[in-house]
Amino acid sequence: MPFSGCFERGIGEDEVRLVVTAGETIADYADETPYPSRLILGFVKGRSIHVVVANDEARGACIVITAYIPEEDQWSPDYRKRRVE
Repeated sequence: MPFSGCFERGIGEDEVRLVVTAGETIADYADETPYPSRLILGFVKGRSIHVVVANDEARGACIVITAYIPEEDQWSPDYRKRRVE
């Protein structure tokens, strides 16, 4: 599973895997195509990380779309809700 975009953001493969396996789903995008996806929040070594994954149920695959460090000014203090401007 390639994670090249994550490395540019200073997020390692192990961190992404940890968030996907142990994080909390904070948003579901069930109507996304070609696969439903979800936003997962995890905390690794004291920093919050958001990972968006799509689920290809036919193949039994979890596809990492992106991973990023949420910006404090765009998210609630617990990083679970996007701030409304």
